[in-house]
Amino acid sequence: MRVDDDRGGELDMVAGAKPPSLPELVRAQDRMTFIYLERCRIHRDANAITATDERGTIHIPAAAVGALLLGPGTTVTQQAMVLMAESGSTVVWVGEEGVRYYAHGRSLAHSSKLLEAQAALMTNQSARLRVAREMYAMRFPGEETSGLTMQQLRGREGARVRKAYRESSKRYRVPWNGRSYDVEAFEDSDPVNQALSAANTSMYGVVHSVIVALGCSPGLGFVHTGHIRSFVYDIADLYKAELTIPLAFELAAEQPFDIGGEARRRLRDHFHGGSFLERCVRDIRHLLLPDEPDDAGASDLDLSDNVVQLWDGSRRAVAGGANYGEVPF
Repeated sequence: MRVDDDRGGELDMVAGAKPPSLPELVRAQDRMTFIYLERCRIHRDANAITATDERGTIHIPAAAVGALLLGPGTTVTQQAMVLMAESGSTVVWVGEEGVRYYAHGRSLAHSSKLLEAQAALMTNQSARLRVAREMYAMRFPGEETSGLTMQQLRGREGARVRKAYRESSKRYRVPWNGRSYDVEAFEDSDPVNQALSAANTSMYGVVHSVIVALGCSPGLGFVHTGHIRSFVYDIADLYKAELTIPLAFELAAEQPFDIGGEARRRLRDHFHGGSFLERCVRDIRHLLLPDEPDDAGASDLDLSDNVVQLWDGSRRAVAGGANYGEVPF
């Protein structure tokens, strides 16, 4: 069993206590952003989740966990899942070191703020274009994008991505003949394309895990559209020129026996520790809530804001849980 705590904190024994009320829970920004577990059995002991393997059992305070990532070989009990839900934590089933996304339990957020912002921006043409421009500016700093149309953005993107391929090809002295792959015939691609396919798939898994943990919709994309993972592809594209493209050429130059497996392991090592997850959270918040200060905390999702309101037309909202039968029509 291996436990990774990206905050570097000690995992202490926890005494039994009644389930905490929501205001008593640890604030999101004060929690361990994520804990990754693999090859162990996960159960509940009072207000702690336990992870057990042949070496023994450790106790993890459930209310101090932002997201629990369950890797290969994990078995989780129903009571452990109940405790995670009571604690306002999310659970995501992932591949080794989180490089693949499989499923998730619930969002880390009680508030729908990010999701509503995403939907509002995506369904407004001018706002959607502003987000697409900002995504391009984040991928390729130093370029003026304020007046570009989507067609112009795609043209610029194509030119910059081709440049990234050429630069990596020259740097690692590996020929590049263009992106070509068949999902049904992975081995038929050249080494660079095999490494790219494996690395990009791993990237999608990590990004997907972050998106669902934040309560956003994986399907509401700004550049990509019409697919259940459109927003996943949007966010993953922010990092390809920096991470997966040079990695693919580096591996093609090294010629490992299993280039796809090695690509996943290299990305796993890069993601290990949590800094990429934090970066991904910050980038999503920046895109969806650009007017909020950056120092609000990458994981501060207002977990205590567990309030349901009623829509009152336009941008207005009124309190829920009230009887409005006496209000004149």
